[in-house]
Amino acid sequence: MGQITQTFANGIMLGSIYSIVAVGLALVFGVMDIPQFAFGAHAMIGAYITWLIADASGSYWIAVVVAVIALGFLGVLTQVAIFDPLRKAPPATMFIAAFGLVMVLQGFASVIWGADARRVTSAASGSFTFFGASITYQRLIIVIVSAALFIAMFVFLKRTRTGISIRAAAESAVGATVVGLRPRAISLLAMSIGSALAGLAGALLAPVSQVTPTMGDSLSIKAFVVIILAGMGSIGGAIVGGLVLGLVEAFGSGYISLDWRDGFAVFVLIAILALRPEGLFGKETKAWR
Repeated sequence: MGQITQTFANGIMLGSIYSIVAVGLALVFGVMDIPQFAFGAHAMIGAYITWLIADASGSYWIAVVVAVIALGFLGVLTQVAIFDPLRKAPPATMFIAAFGLVMVLQGFASVIWGADARRVTSAASGSFTFFGASITYQRLIIVIVSAALFIAMFVFLKRTRTGISIRAAAESAVGATVVGLRPRAISLLAMSIGSALAGLAGALLAPVSQVTPTMGDSLSIKAFVVIILAGMGSIGGAIVGGLVLGLVEAFGSGYISLDWRDGFAVFVLIAILALRPEGLFGKETKAWR
């Protein structure tokens, strides 16, 4: 029983991180049709900022806030400098631009901080036992913060004027313009939110993982698998898909082979698309339903 609970807890923690990045990807794709492959690298930068600020200030939570704000600004810079000039380009060009941004950010991190792994001290050390499973407080923090974030995103997109504007732009940029919305401003906001979410994922992951220039590669791949499984642009589906993928990886690694951990994502993708080519939530259009 303890092993099953432990594996389940690990899967929920892992899936929460995947879901955070995937929600940002789904939001940006829903509004702009941009495959923002660089959000994994944004998470990496967020992790490094968390390490720097936590080391300087002694406060993990201050570091998290700074990382989220900094990555929000990085998202705006990314949109203005890269994606705005390419807004009429085909999706393949956007993807190449995003991949190039990954290389730039990884190169920047390697030059500034080197290739050595960094460690971030958790906000709460220690662990507790739950149905035979040993769960660290940092992993509990990840799950609680993720759950609060998903609720906040739901309220934001469903109940606020700005969130409703984002949903309107996701449905139709032309229609949004007709009713007085500014698609460019909404695009900047969506990219900023998506990047900030990636920064939050990196900040949450930093205490339970090694901070390296390439730590975001796996996150990018897994997040893309999640939004393809969920249906491109489905934010609610991205949350569910991330948790499902995290659980599949955890149980697959625990009961089959750790060597196949990354391969499980591919197997799940093939299986779902074989049954539902449009994804689990593919019938929904491009906003939270």
